[in-house]
Amino acid sequence: MTAEKHHVPWYLWPFWAIWRLVVIIIEFTGRLLGAILGLALLIVGIVLSLTVVGACAGIPLGLLGILLMVRSIF
Repeated sequence: MTAEKHHVPWYLWPFWAIWRLVVIIIEFTGRLLGAILGLALLIVGIVLSLTVVGACAGIPLGLLGILLMVRSIF
């Protein structure tokens, strides 16, 4: 990502600050939701992998859960 600096006029600064706060809250919520969903998929994948028949679906679900959790961190 390239960070471009934009000059914000002083009279628009309150609106810009509120907008940045909303963006930060939405990004954090998205990351938290992704981590929770990844953990749930990982647990379901592990439980399905305990049965021989469910291993066909459990292993990909577990891998998808791991990938979601890693994506939420970075």
